[in-house]
Amino acid sequence: MYLIDSDTLIALGKGLVSIQQKMNRVGIPNCVVSEISMAELYVGAYKSKSSKEESFLTFLENLIPTVPISSAIKKYALLRAQLEALGTRLEDMDLFIAATALVNDYTLVSHNTGHFSRIPGLKLEDWTQE
Repeated sequence: MYLIDSDTLIALGKGLVSIQQKMNRVGIPNCVVSEISMAELYVGAYKSKSSKEESFLTFLENLIPTVPISSAIKKYALLRAQLEALGTRLEDMDLFIAATALVNDYTLVSHNTGHFSRIPGLKLEDWTQE
């Protein structure tokens, strides 16, 4: 299963062919999105006041299941404590997304691989590359 990050979904909405092709290859039923990513995407849509973006998000919600973050709360807390001790803290939203991927044994799909590569054990792919 693949947990698709916000940046990848934004690129999908802009028509990036490599993401569409990869989703088709792995199968859309094998893709999910975090509640956090959906919240981030809605913030962007509301800020832009774009009905096109809101329509795309409605389309996404009907296409790709949204995964709750509740099962990742303890993993998030552990990761945050570990990363802070190392001086390599990540933003809370990104930590919740990574923790959700870890506890569900999902591969996180994000263009932000340098950022997420600090998370031990996280399976990570970048679908924006042709």
